[in-house]
Amino acid sequence: MSHLPFHPTGPATGTCAGELLRRLRRQAGLSQMQLALLAGVSQRHLSCVETARAKASPSTLHALLSALDVPLEHCNEIFLAAGFAPRYVASGVNAPTLKMVSDAVEHILQANNPAPAIVIDSHWNVTAANASTGLLLAMVGIDANGLSGLNLLDTLLRPGGLGDHLVNADEIRAIAWQRAAREALSNPELARRLRDMPGSPPVALNTGPTPVVLTRVCSSYGELNFLSTFTTFGMPLDITVESLRIEHLIPADGETWQVMNMAFREWQASA
Repeated sequence: MSHLPFHPTGPATGTCAGELLRRLRRQAGLSQMQLALLAGVSQRHLSCVETARAKASPSTLHALLSALDVPLEHCNEIFLAAGFAPRYVASGVNAPTLKMVSDAVEHILQANNPAPAIVIDSHWNVTAANASTGLLLAMVGIDANGLSGLNLLDTLLRPGGLGDHLVNADEIRAIAWQRAAREALSNPELARRLRDMPGSPPVALNTGPTPVVLTRVCSSYGELNFLSTFTTFGMPLDITVESLRIEHLIPADGETWQVMNMAFREWQASA
């Protein structure tokens, strides 16, 4: 698949790059002095850029946006508002330039067996998963053949999905909602998905102090407990690469390891 160039929706009419930068700086809770120090520019110049008394160069814009950790797609909008061409593309997942990324993802997924691991994009769509993910879903009665079209947020929050098989569903749903709500601030499609969710936003129960939150799955083998960790690509220069993240469900106790190991060995024997 060939490269798919960034297709801008464009910033709001009449909104200059300086005003967009100021909003992002305030959202980050930074003063002009703090951002100027992080980006290596003078506070006076930053003030002039924010008030449209000066035009930032592409290198200055890049420094400011990097300091603010702005998603690449949003960076393109600000470059456009400043009168510059977009700097970043969104390559197709099968583009030749992304082969090294695809190979790395496949290696991570396979290495994670017998623990489940899935790849999701910025909209929480599942784009890939390892065999152990399908095995876990089968243990709770969910058809793993539909993994390619699955949205993780939907299956956690909507009735009939994976969320219905979690012992601590309220807790996990609240965490997922809160994370997605933060990401939706710069992702209109994700914001629409959240608005379309049935019912009210889930509220987490006060479970007391704990080092990590476990994902507790009610399966045909009893309760299975998992730790959740994420892998992302460092220093991405492509919108598609930046959007990908791998969620690892690591068994949190000996019983869960035993069940996943047994299921994976049986799957290997029958494959």
